[in-house]
Amino acid sequence: MAKIQVFDPALCCSTGVCGTEVDQALVDFSADADWLKRAGGQIERFNLAQQPLAFVESAVAKAFLERSGAEGLPLILVDGEIALAGRYPRRKELARFAGVPELPAEAPAAGCGCSGKSCC
Repeated sequence: MAKIQVFDPALCCSTGVCGTEVDQALVDFSADADWLKRAGGQIERFNLAQQPLAFVESAVAKAFLERSGAEGLPLILVDGEIALAGRYPRRKELARFAGVPELPAEAPAAGCGCSGKSCC
């Protein structure tokens, strides 16, 4: 399974629900990152304001910052290689990066074999 590292810009929090303005992209990504962890994926996040040493210790992140600046963040690495920069990945992209199915398999319902959306 692939290891995903997310190098966030300087944020007061990783959820996007801080201050007076809510950043919906961060809210969505935080939910998707939590989903990925529950699905068994490996994802780590590093905040430039709170964990600057992580940016220095990663040769790829350090070179990216030198070349693109903090304005180019977020930076998404998959197994140490750049997979995406400048925006957060969607759930489908995270699933592909991590090598997990996008939607967990539904457990069959008891009885007639109905799914949650339709019944026989």
